[in-house]
Amino acid sequence: MDHAPAMDVSLRRRTLLRAAATAALLPLSVPVRPQARPRVVIVATSHGDAPGGRQTGAWLPEVTGPYWIFRDAGCAVDIGTIRGEAPPIDPRSGSERALPGLLRNDETALQAFHEAVCLDCVDGRRYDAVFLSGGRGALWDFPTSGSLRALLEHAALARKPIGAVSHGPAGLLGAQTEGRPLAAGRRIACFTDDEEVRAHWIEHLPFSLEQRLKAEGATVQAGGSNQPHVVRDGRIVTGQNPASATASARRLLETLKGT
Repeated sequence: MDHAPAMDVSLRRRTLLRAAATAALLPLSVPVRPQARPRVVIVATSHGDAPGGRQTGAWLPEVTGPYWIFRDAGCAVDIGTIRGEAPPIDPRSGSERALPGLLRNDETALQAFHEAVCLDCVDGRRYDAVFLSGGRGALWDFPTSGSLRALLEHAALARKPIGAVSHGPAGLLGAQTEGRPLAAGRRIACFTDDEEVRAHWIEHLPFSLEQRLKAEGATVQAGGSNQPHVVRDGRIVTGQNPASATASARRLLETLKGT
């Protein structure tokens, strides 16, 4: 009597049972984690006083304009200041009354401005890019902030994009990478001596930003006074003046996306 057909049926049954048992041990689907949004920190000055009773501070559109460029692109955005408080607003650039309109009456944006994080408490690993807003107050507290220097040096070492506009490149002063100034050998745009003279500020500043950047080895590339001008050198993007703020933010986004 031939038992082959019965053996074939038995073999197929065992194979099916083993397959079913294996399938039971596997998850029905592999959960896919949502991709985290890029996170950008906009750094603003905490310094509001200048010699001769003059007022300075952050140049408001250099904070609010880039904020919305990043937010509208889907980024999570923090605002950080040297002392961890709302940045003082240069009165020539706007006021508290103008702030809600510039921030679209958006509760999240207004909270980010009024409850700016202190750079002493910032973990650079959280951020995918750093943007240094301007305003002449930055000439006083950006170069002397060890926390800002550490944030920028971490970003440079991790090859994260760094952006700066107007007086924001003052934050690059003193920062180092691989034992040399971060600005050395870089093409940089910043608020120029000519623009300071035209604004009648040159004699009231602690130093010339243009000359200090050159002293650290940067090549300062100037465009027309008060005209939009953006320079990208590797993963560092700089804008010359307030007219360059949103364009600088857009170029930083392109750099972040690798384009």
